[in-house]
Amino acid sequence: MSKSEGLWGHIRTIFWGVLIALVIRSFLLQPFTIPSGSMIPTLLVGDYVIVSKFSYGFSRYSLPFSPDIMPEDRLLGTMPSHGDVVVFRLPSNTNIDYIKRVIGLPGDRVQMRDGTLFVNGVAVQKAFDSCYEPGIAENLCRSPIFKEELRGSSHLMMDTHRSRADNTREFLVPSNHLFFMGDNRDNSEDSRLSVGFVPIENLVGRAELVLFSIDERFSLFDPSSYVYLFRWGRFFERVE
Repeated sequence: MSKSEGLWGHIRTIFWGVLIALVIRSFLLQPFTIPSGSMIPTLLVGDYVIVSKFSYGFSRYSLPFSPDIMPEDRLLGTMPSHGDVVVFRLPSNTNIDYIKRVIGLPGDRVQMRDGTLFVNGVAVQKAFDSCYEPGIAENLCRSPIFKEELRGSSHLMMDTHRSRADNTREFLVPSNHLFFMGDNRDNSEDSRLSVGFVPIENLVGRAELVLFSIDERFSLFDPSSYVYLFRWGRFFERVE
């Protein structure tokens, strides 16, 4: 084999490798990192999440660099379900990815009243599950975690009842839009506040799995923190 044949062989291998990676990233799976605590306790800062790009079909935001070459409706589009955890492009700046939970579908009426979530006039049931952050005094929980039952979906959420979004107007979700909220209800910028309604077109995919998780206490420049590198218990944990 000549040197030129060997070189072209390497180039072909690299080309096909890059092409396969682009196809997987564009149409099948894509990793995302969690930069904030707005989805605690479901997702933690430092989680690396795998998102399925095909769950709701495809739009321009399914493709690298978001070229405007897709049809106006999502290709092979399907509607998310209540309770799905979804990555989407922020309506006010489509260069930014957000991850939140679907609370309202088109036609739903969503409102917060004194910290209680109402969907279509019915209070969403929740029950105390555990304590994320104990208080100083015995039996005092600063950050209680609840199990919430949302239209057939069961998930955990945290609610300290200390938020400017504990009382809102009633939101009527428009056609082809969704209403999102973070599971950390008192520390989430979502559809109750500046995010607003999210067009179906902006969906990127559904969060499926925590591939691995890096603890916030880890610092590359502090060797004593290396023992905190991974949260081993979160490896391959399904997102629910």
